[in-house]
Amino acid sequence: MKKLILLFLFPFITSFTPAPSFQIALLKYNGGGDWYANLATSLPNLIEFCNDKLGTNINLEQAIVDVGSPEIFNYPLVHMTGHGNVVFSDQEAANLRNYLIAGGFLHIDDNYGMDKFIRPQLKKVFPELDLVELPFSHPVYHQKFDFINGLPKIHEHDDKPAQGFGLVYEGRLVCFYSYECDLGDGWEDHEVHGDSPEKHEQALEMGANLVQFALMADDPQ
Repeated sequence: MKKLILLFLFPFITSFTPAPSFQIALLKYNGGGDWYANLATSLPNLIEFCNDKLGTNINLEQAIVDVGSPEIFNYPLVHMTGHGNVVFSDQEAANLRNYLIAGGFLHIDDNYGMDKFIRPQLKKVFPELDLVELPFSHPVYHQKFDFINGLPKIHEHDDKPAQGFGLVYEGRLVCFYSYECDLGDGWEDHEVHGDSPEKHEQALEMGANLVQFALMADDPQ
């Protein structure tokens, strides 16, 4: 009798899943740049990887949030990418600044060609701060996965070394900027860019480090 009861309950037990604890958002911005560059599979693949490897319970559906929207405060981590122009209005810059000061985290991934546009816009957000290259010893490279040489090089572009820059506000890293690396492309399905399994895995592991770091609200660096 007990076995019959367990067999009856089994479908209900296995179908129960806790509600997602939070959602990651893709940042939508103005200026004509393709904020949607990796929309289809990039963040969804990273989210699935984090839930599997980090034991997180992130909503499998990515959100899309405007840089000037109050909705941005709903997301502990916002991802930004693209190839071209970026323009923040004064209101958008102020909103993004308030979000980051309040504990939010921004990952900017240069998808090739974004660098000269994003830097002046970040100056509008934090006029008092400069992007600084993070040392390989920084905790962001040593979360679940260990990257002793800093950012992995996923795509060649201009054949420069991959670099990780940051904005540090009152001792806290509020923004991580991956340059000459292209993590977001590496997160996408293999068919999109034909990356090797090794590069795909490296990109996902570094992305998982960023997610894990962003969730460490009490981290002082």
